[in-house]
Parts: sequence; C-alpha cells; structure tokens
Amino acid sequence: MKVDLGDLNAFVVVARAKGFRDGARASGSSASALSEAVRRLETQLGVRLFNRTTRSVVPTEAGEGLLARLSPAFSEMESALDVVNGFRDRPAGTLRLNVPVSAARLVLGSIVPPFLAAYPDIQMEVLTEESFVDVIAAGCDAGIRYDERLEQDMIAVPIGPRVQRFAAVASRVYLDQHGRPQHPRELLGHACLRGRFPSGSMPPWEFERDGEILRVDPTGPLIVQAGGGADLAVEAAIAGSGILYLFEDWLRPHLDSGALEAVLEPWWLRFSGPFLYYPGRRLVPAPLRAFIDFIKVFPVQR
Repeated sequence: MKVDLGDLNAFVVVARAKGFRDGARASGSSASALSEAVRRLETQLGVRLFNRTTRSVVPTEAGEGLLARLSPAFSEMESALDVVNGFRDRPAGTLRLNVPVSAARLVLGSIVPPFLAAYPDIQMEVLTEESFVDVIAAGCDAGIRYDERLEQDMIAVPIGPRVQRFAAVASRVYLDQHGRPQHPRELLGHACLRGRFPSGSMPPWEFERDGEILRVDPTGPLIVQAGGGADLAVEAAIAGSGILYLFEDWLRPHLDSGALEAVLEPWWLRFSGPFLYYPGRRLVPAPLRAFIDFIKVFPVQR
C-alpha cells in the first residue's frame, strides 16, 4: 500500500500536539489542511485513527499503534536531513525543548535571548510540562529536568544555576497574626499553600539543617497545580493567605521588595541545579548541538 508521506506526517503532528489547532501552530500549516490529510489517511487505511470531540482529539488503539511505529522513523528522517545542515555556515532549523515551568522561568530566561541572537537561523519551541515525559515521543529534541528524574540512557549537561534552594515564605501580616515558626514541625499548625503535580502527587516540604532532614506534609486553604499555578500561590502568600514553599529564585524579587518574609531560612533545603538531557542513541541535530555548545560556555549562575 502506497501512502502519502505528507499525510503520515500530518497524522504524527496532530497526535503529538493532541489537536488539529495546536498541530497547525506547531507545523505552520492550517487546521483544515491537517484535518483533510488525516481524513485521507484514514480512508486509505480503512481505520479511524482519532476519536474526535469538540474538546479533544485522542488517538484510537490503531492510531496509538501507528504513532509508536512512525515516531522513531520520523525522528531518524529528521536526523538524516540534519546531516545536510552540518554543511551550512550557520546551524539552522527548529530546536524543541520540553521543560518544567520553573526551568522556563528561572533558567531559560537568561539563556534563550543571547542564544537566539547568536543563531538567528534557529527557531526554538519550548513546551512546558510538569509530568516526566519521553522527549522523543513528545516530538522534542531535548528536555530539562533534575538529576533524580533523569533516565539512565540519557546524556545530561548542566544548565543554569548549579545550586538552588527551596524557600518558605509568608507575608508580614500573616506572620504577625499567626506567629513565626521556629521549627519545620510547627508548619503543621499553620495555613500552608500547596502545589500538586498533574499526576496527583503532592510532595511533602523538605527541610535540612546540620545534616538533619525533615519532611512535613502541612495543610492549608489553597492547592494549585505545580508550575502553572505557582504565581497564584505567590499572590495569595503576599495577600496573607498562608505560608508558601517554592524555589528561592522564584520568590527572590518579593523577598527583596519586602512583600514576603523568609520563614525558617536556616532550614532551607539546597539541591543541585537542573540538566539539559537528550538521548545518546541518535544523531544530535545541529540546532541542539549549537545549544549544547552554547550553554557549556554560558556564565554559570551561583
């Protein structure tokens, strides 16, 4: 059976983007063109590849099976075409990164602008995702994660600050009314603003002092989705709703302005900074190679 390669590509684009509209934005095509291509493919194959509703586009069992086989093939095709890119004077193409919201905000903000200025022929696409995903299956070249969440077969390159801290903070109004905790266990008696990951997990707050590590699981009036809902939690903390536990760098402007006050600072947990990771079993696309070389010489923060 001879199938049009463009129709297969349209199917992969829609499946990866989980929708025709998002697929159109990612591919530079139109939603109607993608829909027509998928319709032609379904007609030729004689099976439905997507279950469509007004709110979602989800691959059928047949679609999932086709995507699983096509994704590696299309990745290899992209790598093969990228070999030609190596003969250009300047790397060109698209670099797709899968990163948590915290990395997009705290790490990439200082790196991306000078990188794009240095490589004007490279277009960068950044997908923010709090769940740990297969970057290749997600159609990305690389991702950013912390070392405890890296797979063993990945190559990891340090990016951004090498040491970070989690900080506990609250507004002065809240602390004046409810007291300033002197030990992490006292947080169990306070209103705390929590974050929950898309998986449903809500990690405990960790503190460390003189080698002693404590984990507490406080409760409070507000739970937000980790990453995307963090700014709402910050605003709630500033308004006096409770104590917040988040990246120090995220909170630093509010600590410096006095809108928030440090809580239990001697107990703030230090941890190693994030890594750019990518599969070691395939050719490295030229845009990704350029980015790796760039961050290796980019001034490291702290």
